[in-house]
Amino acid sequence: MDHPIFTESVRRIRDWLGDTGLDPVQQEVLERLVHTSGDLAIAADLRFGHGACASGLLALAAGELILTDTAMAAAAVAPMAARTFANPVRSALDWAPALAPEGGTRAATGMALALAEHPRAVVLIGSAPTALERLLELAAEADSPVRPALVVGMPVGFVGVAESKRHLAESPLAQIRLEGSKGAALAAATVNALLRRAWLGR
Repeated sequence: MDHPIFTESVRRIRDWLGDTGLDPVQQEVLERLVHTSGDLAIAADLRFGHGACASGLLALAAGELILTDTAMAAAAVAPMAARTFANPVRSALDWAPALAPEGGTRAATGMALALAEHPRAVVLIGSAPTALERLLELAAEADSPVRPALVVGMPVGFVGVAESKRHLAESPLAQIRLEGSKGAALAAATVNALLRRAWLGR
């Protein structure tokens, strides 16, 4: 499944990282993020919620929907999903109105509508902190059915990003997040790493 160049890259990354103390699946996610970004410093910012990887692996292997905040993120995950468990991959923008509602964003509105249909989706957020905040609001409601199998919370930027990641950290949801302002393609890389591990371990 892996190209020799990728295999050699991962071997070198593992040598550079040294002993991380992560379990094998977490280690694979970290290595994928370093490979994607070229940044060894990511190791210091990566956080795993208890049981998050296991929950994500089970959901992906079961063919659960992968729900992204942008079309670009969906495009980055779709090829790996197609090669493995054929999970449907959709962007929350598929549910969004053509124009942003007053005081809101298309991503947040689309996320709410998507989660109403797919409350157990594997959710990856790499761009829109407003979508992450809306997800957290819905999950916190009394008797809410919204309980994603995994939230990959890696919105990128400088407005609302740190706050949304902090709110995710304070939530009980199964989560993988990246502290700081980095994100974007790294969220997709995280899901791709989990798809690969679930497929190889089937």
